[in-house]
Amino acid sequence: MLSEPVTKLKGVGQKAAEDLASMNIHTIADLLYYFPYRYDVYEIKPLSELIHDDKVTIEGRVVHEPSLTFYGRNKSRLSFTLEVEGIAVKAVMFNRAFAKKQIIPDNMITLTGKWDAHRLQITVSNYKLGPAEDQANINPVYSLKGDFTNIKLKKIIKTAWSEHGDDIHELLPIHYLKSYKIPGRKDAVFSMHFPQNRSVLKHARRRFTYEEFLLFQLKMQLLRKLKRESTQGNTQHYEAVKVQEFIEAFPFSLTTAQQKSLNQILADLKSPYRMNRLLQGDVGSGKTAVAAISLYASITAGKQGALMVPTEILAEQHYQSLTELFGDLATIVLLTGSVKGKRRKEILSTIQNGDADIIVGTHALIQDEVIFNDLGFVIVDEQHRFGVEQRRTLRDKGLNPDVLFMTATPIPRTLAITAFGDMDVSVIDEMPVGRKEIETIWTKENTFERILDFIAKRVAEGEQAYVISPLIEESDKLDIQNAVDLFHQLQEYYPPEVNVGLMHGRLPAAEKDGIMKQFAANDIQVLVSTTVVEVGVNVPNATIMVIYDAERFGLSQLHQLRGRVGRGDKQSYCILIAEPKGEVGKERMRIMTETANGFELSEQDLKLRGPGDFFGKKQSGIPEFKVADMIHDYRALETARNDAQEIIEMNLLENDKNYDSLRKYLEQEFSFVDKLD
Repeated sequence: MLSEPVTKLKGVGQKAAEDLASMNIHTIADLLYYFPYRYDVYEIKPLSELIHDDKVTIEGRVVHEPSLTFYGRNKSRLSFTLEVEGIAVKAVMFNRAFAKKQIIPDNMITLTGKWDAHRLQITVSNYKLGPAEDQANINPVYSLKGDFTNIKLKKIIKTAWSEHGDDIHELLPIHYLKSYKIPGRKDAVFSMHFPQNRSVLKHARRRFTYEEFLLFQLKMQLLRKLKRESTQGNTQHYEAVKVQEFIEAFPFSLTTAQQKSLNQILADLKSPYRMNRLLQGDVGSGKTAVAAISLYASITAGKQGALMVPTEILAEQHYQSLTELFGDLATIVLLTGSVKGKRRKEILSTIQNGDADIIVGTHALIQDEVIFNDLGFVIVDEQHRFGVEQRRTLRDKGLNPDVLFMTATPIPRTLAITAFGDMDVSVIDEMPVGRKEIETIWTKENTFERILDFIAKRVAEGEQAYVISPLIEESDKLDIQNAVDLFHQLQEYYPPEVNVGLMHGRLPAAEKDGIMKQFAANDIQVLVSTTVVEVGVNVPNATIMVIYDAERFGLSQLHQLRGRVGRGDKQSYCILIAEPKGEVGKERMRIMTETANGFELSEQDLKLRGPGDFFGKKQSGIPEFKVADMIHDYRALETARNDAQEIIEMNLLENDKNYDSLRKYLEQEFSFVDKLD
């Protein structure tokens, strides 16, 4: 039985079991599915094909007895010559004095190590006595803990395979194996541990990549189905004619992407299930217009709508713009921590008695004193800024309100369908007509004075600038500019009529809001800040974004910062001051100057940083896959998602015997009820 503990295997005592447990291996199944994290491929190539500084494998005849020299404390250097294809090649090994007795003249030897093409020399990392045919060409390498070696773990896996290999049963329906040309589960497990050649290993990896994605997507789709079924009777009968009239009154036409996203949201409102949708759109793509129309639709259905945002100043901006947009069509109220006393009581009363149609606010909306009359629709802006509990509390205030999450952080489709697998995803991926592209320039620190003069000219014409620094105060460890120093520098540089402000995350929330209000009112012309301005306020008059030490930021963050400017009708600029040392930093700067599309940037960022870093590892919700890689295997991810969707929508787990193994596995693995929120 695969569920038996590893101690049932010969050679696994108490100490070995403890070491295996530290690797999260408790059962025989855990052991058999503990796959290597890499494979060393010993492929003999002709000397003429070897590339300088590459890791290579060569075989040859030892010409003479090795020479051994000692240096330093307990350090040694072993060197000898071998004949390869009639050519003398020098081999060097460090700290392997014991090998002198093993390497005998005229015997064959196979060496793996770093190749120096200029000296015809190999610096050996591994060696095997005898020719290459006598050894496996592919050597699996496992992640190890405790006293385990690769050889010891491989030996125990071999024992587990010989005793329990026949207990591995197929999970996938046979027609999937045929149509995708992938091996069965048992054969694939064997090939992952004991690959005969590269081709066999490739197909085994393809098999587990698909399987991992399919199981995860099935879990997501089932969660989604359970959530939907638990909220039947959620239809909002909105008035389509009124909604159309509202759209036609806009001073601009919706883009195709806005219209498509709006249609998806309106279809959700009309459906009998609760909406659980993510609306992602680049900065300035017009998410707010889509949100406003959706809110109006809900109002015509006799419901209340709520818009929750992360900061007070953002709440105030949304309140102002919605009030102008709706006019007499709706009663809109603002509820933040700053609203106190009599005014607060009045607002709470209008919310409870149903006089307030739209409630805009911060997390103040989820406090116990706020009682909604009939909350039907909730929009959470910049959803990643709110914790899961906060979002759930707001949702639970209404009778299963429809929920729309909005984000201006463009998430690559691959990540969106994985991290938000239980959500529907709408994308606004085009900009409104006539919007000017922000000119992005990459420069070095020695041009800083020219940049300051450029800012002075624009300020003299009534415009404003952001100057972003990665640090608040000086750091001994990091030789990078900091916000406080920069603030003092700019204060000295500019005349008194140019007001320079300073903002960073350590300031109290009220002070930050006050500074942003001054900047929005043009009482501050140049704002020095850390990345706290990344999400938020709309200052159409700000036309310059300077980012100091730009190589320290990810592409998505740089793009978010760039999106703070370019909100008015004047030409805007983003100036990146960076002197990156590595290739990744240089590539990041190059991409920023060439690409304005947030979705393209996020794909590039994903390739440069990986999914964990993209979201921030702790709250990413990105699953850890053993074999699959979301970036490189995105086609398999798309295929698995489509297959999972078909399986759930057509009830194949319940109605088709070919899916019995999959159903049993899912029942054992996942307790869905616990996951519902």
